[in-house]
Amino acid sequence: MQARRIQFLFLSFLFLLKYPSRARSLDDEDVKRSHFPDGFFFGTSTSSYQVEGAYMEDGKGLNNWDVFSHIPGNIKNNDNGDIADNHYYRFLEDIELMCSLGTNAYRFSISWTRILPRGKFGQVNPRGIMFYNKLIDNLLERGIKPFVTIHHHDIPQELVDRYGGWLSPLMQEDFVYFAEICFKSFGDRIKNWITMNEPNLLVDMSYIRGWYPPAHCSPPFGNCSAGNSDIEPPIAMHNMILGHAKAVKLYRELFQLKQGGSIGIVGFAEYFEPLRDNEFDRQAVSRALAFTNAWLFDPLVYGDYPAEMRLYLGSALPIFSPEEINYVKGSLDFIGMNFYTSLYTKDCIHSACISGWDRPIRGFVYTTGERDGEPIGGRCGNPRFFVVPEGMEKIVSYMKERYSNMPMLVTENGFSPPQQNDQVQALLQDTNRVDFHKSYLAALARAIRNGADVRGYFVWSLIDNFEWIDGYSQRFGLYYVDRRTLERVPKLSAKWYKKFLANGTTDHSNEEDLTTRSFGNTILGSEASKAAI
Repeated sequence: MQARRIQFLFLSFLFLLKYPSRARSLDDEDVKRSHFPDGFFFGTSTSSYQVEGAYMEDGKGLNNWDVFSHIPGNIKNNDNGDIADNHYYRFLEDIELMCSLGTNAYRFSISWTRILPRGKFGQVNPRGIMFYNKLIDNLLERGIKPFVTIHHHDIPQELVDRYGGWLSPLMQEDFVYFAEICFKSFGDRIKNWITMNEPNLLVDMSYIRGWYPPAHCSPPFGNCSAGNSDIEPPIAMHNMILGHAKAVKLYRELFQLKQGGSIGIVGFAEYFEPLRDNEFDRQAVSRALAFTNAWLFDPLVYGDYPAEMRLYLGSALPIFSPEEINYVKGSLDFIGMNFYTSLYTKDCIHSACISGWDRPIRGFVYTTGERDGEPIGGRCGNPRFFVVPEGMEKIVSYMKERYSNMPMLVTENGFSPPQQNDQVQALLQDTNRVDFHKSYLAALARAIRNGADVRGYFVWSLIDNFEWIDGYSQRFGLYYVDRRTLERVPKLSAKWYKKFLANGTTDHSNEEDLTTRSFGNTILGSEASKAAI
């Protein structure tokens, strides 16, 4: 009997060595709200196109996703966001869901064409302003702090038709014009602004793979009708970074001191592990981190792109002028990260790789979720996402070290199951999503205990919604949405999140906006911001 027990323990030890991400630690089971700092933000996230619907109502204009999703074959099941979750008409009901959970923050985005139906080439839509005023006022009335994203993938189609969207430097001023209207209209109540969501992911999906509008790509990445996957992504990214920095400069000069808010940006964050135990793949990890995370954040903190990108992209990577460096460098009060997964990296400089990964735009790095047929972690609905909770701790630690522990928010973290069972009861008993959030929160708590200045965690998503090219086939919500009736039904994960937030509740008397929280010897806000430009 003793021999069998020893054999079992030995085999278990070998299993955990091979699959460390599948280990369930005591911390995962016992993670509590009280493990996080006083004033920590716990919220949920959505974006306008993914939940609002009402796509041509009350004066809203056409955006790029309205057009793209109406082209047959672009979206799974030919879904679109015309109705989405009808949040435009059911926002009060959705605020009640947030209240029932006990969250103290909500991240949403403003539809560009609901405010400016034709961009700067038309008038401001007062009914769009009225909608967001009602949303913001009702959130605040219920004690929920709004975190507002100005640009979350959707842009006016008119700007695409006139000069190609983010491929044109003209888009920078269009974005600043839109941002200024938002600051003027809502800034008296919004204390936490996010200029853009995931520019680094957007350029990948729109200009390398060609899966998002404007669907630009070139072989070997795809066979689009237009585009150059090696040249266009850095151009679009450069314009988005400059648009962000100009909007931040405007906010700091004209609004921040009077309104007392903070402003940052959200990037798509991934962590990486070497596929093989050799120096080449370890170097590939560094390049992958640079080409994914640092591509966005290095310019905004240090004023230039990562050295690895300069080395491999050469003249294809735009250069910031001295004047641009002055306002790009330091154009952040906080870092937002959308984090879901970790992947393996394989060096493509000294090894043969699948076509496309062996190119400068990819940093000569192949990324995959499998090693010898075994996944890096539990599988998810998105084939590029895996459950690797320790990646949360590692990415936060990486950002802490690279950016001198600048204040951070985890602005998205969520799970969609690998088997999309259409049986409602199966969807509601989402124990795998509960396990996901437990383990990732436990990893985040460890990073905070080790000194990372993380100030909030937002679940993606409040409700099942339109998941871009996957349509409604991927379900990340804490609440199930019946596609026929649009009824919201709490999943087990919603009940768990409510219990988590109710137990070990922190002291909210110390809850502050990011602007007034100290960081080292610096006070975030207008004075620090002025010193940065």
